[in-house]
Amino acid sequence: MTSEVVVPEVVPLAEPADGVPPVTDTPGALAEVVARFAAGSGPVAVDAERASGYRYGQRAYLVQLRREGAGTALIDPAALPDLSSLNEALAGSEWVLHAASQDLPCLAEVGLHPARVFDTELGARLLGYERVGLAAVVAQVLGLGLAKEHSAVDWSTRPLPMDWLRYAALDVEVLVELRDRLADQLTLAGKAVWAAQEFDAERTAPPRPARVDPWRRVSGLHTVRDRRRLAVARELWETRELNAQQRDISPGRVLPDRAIVAAAVALPRTAAQLVALPEFSGKGQSRRAPLWQAAIDRALALPETGLPTIRGPHTDAPPPPRTWSERDPAAADRLLALRTVVTELCEQWTVPAENLLQPDLLRRLCWSPPSPVDAGSVAGFLLAGGARPWQVELLADAFAQALSGVAASG
Repeated sequence: MTSEVVVPEVVPLAEPADGVPPVTDTPGALAEVVARFAAGSGPVAVDAERASGYRYGQRAYLVQLRREGAGTALIDPAALPDLSSLNEALAGSEWVLHAASQDLPCLAEVGLHPARVFDTELGARLLGYERVGLAAVVAQVLGLGLAKEHSAVDWSTRPLPMDWLRYAALDVEVLVELRDRLADQLTLAGKAVWAAQEFDAERTAPPRPARVDPWRRVSGLHTVRDRRRLAVARELWETRELNAQQRDISPGRVLPDRAIVAAAVALPRTAAQLVALPEFSGKGQSRRAPLWQAAIDRALALPETGLPTIRGPHTDAPPPPRTWSERDPAAADRLLALRTVVTELCEQWTVPAENLLQPDLLRRLCWSPPSPVDAGSVAGFLLAGGARPWQVELLADAFAQALSGVAASG
């Protein structure tokens, strides 16, 4: 049974209660913000705006804060790249964010590290909300309409337009009130402990390790099944990455993935042949054609020993589940049995499957289960794989029984 609250009418939230504050972009102004927020009380609403799709990387270009007794602050981290002085002002306070996993890394880059977190998006997920975007949850819980028309703009723009600043201020306007309502719902649903464990895991999560062969994530690359052509794609991706970093532009704006794939398929031998491809016919790509052709030439000149493999590097991850029925039928049976357990528990507790347990951890358990299989060994496997105690409590015994049943029937 879902914990969502049905709100019959949504009232547009058009202006921040205290107006739109000036952008904090000098050390003196930051010191005033620090003093103001140190004198405030209660949780602090936090948000960050990035320039995804425009700039290289995921750094913050605006940080928004709001706290009782302190009002709202809009801080420019491009002008003030070190915001660590705020940590002492907010020491011990709970930070309220929406989709915290997206903002915490860029906040850490400017020196901001919360002691405690409440993630309103994750709370909504645990409560079984079907739509968990900030505007949808605010409308559902508070009955307020929060416009999101500026969510994907280029936040590196300076000066920032007033409409954008108003949007940014509104994003933290009702976060604390939303947090309080969701916290009540989580308690009533018996999920407050779940949420606390999830929030802490999110806050303390280590930085994601660098991907092995990140160039293999080029969209459409699955159509390229030749090692020489894969080498061309790799060289173009690496050249694009370096160029994007040097110019501080999103890689996709420097050279779209479809252009990389088109060149890898066509294998042009000259810049003229390259710009004859539709994906390279624009002014920007034509102007940089020598750069891209040089990358292609380097790949074409590689010896066979320097070519990438078709399958990619070896990892300890299980193979794709679609291959299990042929490679290991018993593992396929285990996966089917445990997915049934997950489905039943998701329906019982109204929680998405991916929040009940990470899909990768479920696959790993089914591919290489502990021996012997019992509730204790399964619990240990899950904990070692990063599952939270609440997940282990719900799943370990049911998983052990299901795995034993598969073994007995086999």
